[in-house]
Amino acid sequence: MNSKRVSRRDLPRQILAVLVGGFVLFFAITITWTLGYQLIYAGRIFPGISVAGVDLSGLSRNEAVLKLSQTLSYSNTGKILFRAVEKIWVVSPSELGMVFDPSASALAAYGVGRSGGLFSALAGQISARGFGSDVAPVVIFDQRVAYNYLQNIATQVDLPIVEASLHLEGTNVTAQPGQVGRLINLDETLVYLGAQLQSFRDGEVPLVIQEAAPKLLDVSSQAEAARGILSQPLTIAIPNYREGDPGPWTYDVPVIANMLGVDVVDVNGKAQMQVGLNPTALRQTLAEIKTFVDRQPENARFIFNNGTGQIEPISASRIGRSMDVEASIVAINNGLARGEHTIALAVTEQQPAVADTATGAELGVTQLIQQQTTYFYGSSDARIQNIVAAAARYHGLLVAPGETFSMGSVLGDVSLENGFAEALIIYGGRTIKGVGGGVCQVSTTLFRTVFFAGFPVIERYSHAYRVSYYEMDASGSVDSTLAGMDATVFFPLVDFKFKNDTASWLLMETTVDVAARTITWKLYSTSDGRSITWDTTGPSNTVPPPEPAFEENPDFNKNQIKEVDHAAQGADVNVTRTVWINGQIYFSDQFQTHYQPWQAVCQYGPETENPEKKAKKEGLCLSPNT
Repeated sequence: MNSKRVSRRDLPRQILAVLVGGFVLFFAITITWTLGYQLIYAGRIFPGISVAGVDLSGLSRNEAVLKLSQTLSYSNTGKILFRAVEKIWVVSPSELGMVFDPSASALAAYGVGRSGGLFSALAGQISARGFGSDVAPVVIFDQRVAYNYLQNIATQVDLPIVEASLHLEGTNVTAQPGQVGRLINLDETLVYLGAQLQSFRDGEVPLVIQEAAPKLLDVSSQAEAARGILSQPLTIAIPNYREGDPGPWTYDVPVIANMLGVDVVDVNGKAQMQVGLNPTALRQTLAEIKTFVDRQPENARFIFNNGTGQIEPISASRIGRSMDVEASIVAINNGLARGEHTIALAVTEQQPAVADTATGAELGVTQLIQQQTTYFYGSSDARIQNIVAAAARYHGLLVAPGETFSMGSVLGDVSLENGFAEALIIYGGRTIKGVGGGVCQVSTTLFRTVFFAGFPVIERYSHAYRVSYYEMDASGSVDSTLAGMDATVFFPLVDFKFKNDTASWLLMETTVDVAARTITWKLYSTSDGRSITWDTTGPSNTVPPPEPAFEENPDFNKNQIKEVDHAAQGADVNVTRTVWINGQIYFSDQFQTHYQPWQAVCQYGPETENPEKKAKKEGLCLSPNT
């Protein structure tokens, strides 16, 4: 018997044929199953398919819609629970905007095992039959309805952030604690709500609540600090208080309450409340105190003992003070924070340049270098009082090397309270009664002493017209060579200044001899060898005074007449000075003076007949042409 032998070359072909045949057979079986299964369940939902747990196997779509409608009443009967701050809200899904669509849900169930390609459909059919397939119900969720419902809950849950605060009613302090803010996040809560509705089950939906803490939650300690500040009056004083110093100043509790301030500041990124006196209000108060506290240091005053050649103190030196307002504000608030109610101001002291222990050798005050005397015969008692008061301001005063000395700054306030009296002064083109008349006798004396001592004159003003007092010699006669050698001071508008351009201090001495009607000004220092030569044109370009004026004075009696302003010629005077040091010209200067012609004025009482004739008879207010 002959058997056929298989060639090795034919083996792969046989295997391939078997595989192809098997695939064709599998494909045929798959098609047959799929088509047959679909034919069996044509128009019906495949077995194992449900919607929200409701089995729809073998039902037509209409039947499935009916069953779902009858079975799934969740949107109306379901319960959704919200909970917050010990409150509970229970609501049905429909009240939250949920509507169940049974038709769309049945259609979705019917589509399982029928969508996709051949193998996808087959896989869906097999999976549903073997394991079951629960299709999510189709719902319509109107989030606007849910949002409005949640907003209503939010009105009951939300809390605004409240910052802690302090309130002052009179002197009573009350504290209001802060409140943590609370806010429902509606958008995030809607996400949780949507998931719960989709499950078709009752349940609690968490409200997404966010909290925000205030910058200040508790200010009870600051309230106690404020009460401590207002527990008693505040006293502020100069440190190292000495008798005669200004202050102390005490402020009652109601005054302190008006200045109490509360500030919120950032400390290391954290808000803190600070309680203290308001810097603006305190600054205004301290600025007023500063006018009393501040004072310039004062050198000791001396006189020169001609017998011993030494200086002797006549008044002690005085330490200067300067109050630092801003530093005082800090010191006061820091003290109050520590519970103190008597607090020192921030004051710095300035030592005087010359103490009362100084010697003439140390200062270079070793000899008299110049003195000048002027005369005031015929002065009234008031004018003499002013001369004495003004001259005393300069007695024993020192002028430092290189210092520009201001007469006005030392003179200070010319007032009745400071010892001055009312006397005749030149003001507004008239000679009238005013406080301080006669002070210019003192300034004229200083000018002449400085002039003949050879010091540079920085600022000098002459009088408006020639005044006989300033041209008097020792006999009381008018010396025209002294015209243009006067100086007036009306501080701060008009001043007299000179410079001590030497290396030594200057010591001033002023002496008023009331009986002799003289004032003498002396300068002590160490001579640097300077001397002066000078020349004057005397009065030139003279102009006669205007015709006299007559005025009725209601305070005068009938037929009483008095010359209240004296006539004076107008004139120009030019004084030239040359200062020498050891035979060499040091400097030269000129002092040009223009005097206005001055009108005589006579005043008379009411009902005085022919006052001009009466004045002429008494030798008053004579015409310059007489």
